[in-house]
Amino acid sequence: VQLQASGGGLVQAGGSLRLSCEASGRTFLSYAMGWFRQAPGKEREFVASISWSGGSTTYRDSVKGRFTISRDNAKNTVYLQMNSLKAEDTAVYYCAARHTWGPPRQYEYDYWGQGTEVTVSS
Repeated sequence: VQLQASGGGLVQAGGSLRLSCEASGRTFLSYAMGWFRQAPGKEREFVASISWSGGSTTYRDSVKGRFTISRDNAKNTVYLQMNSLKAEDTAVYYCAARHTWGPPRQYEYDYWGQGTEVTVSS
């Protein structure tokens, strides 16, 4: 599967952005999806994940209550709604797909998108 992330940009602290990740192919429903991010000079980290049906989600603690992951299987798309953005959310955001559902270990994700850059100005 190929993943195409979009929706990044420059936003002021406290603002909102919605990232999208569109998957190619007809097997989107068979993948659990995740969002990761990598800030300048830092390692890539988990942000949020969602199960095949959308019935289960997980978040890193620092984004709980501010970010929401969702998916539209009819559109082969996963979203990340980001509210109350902070300067520390600045990063390149990547979407990823995996066949299994479990702890958000990066090595368990089989496919990765190219990333979309989010810059939050303080």
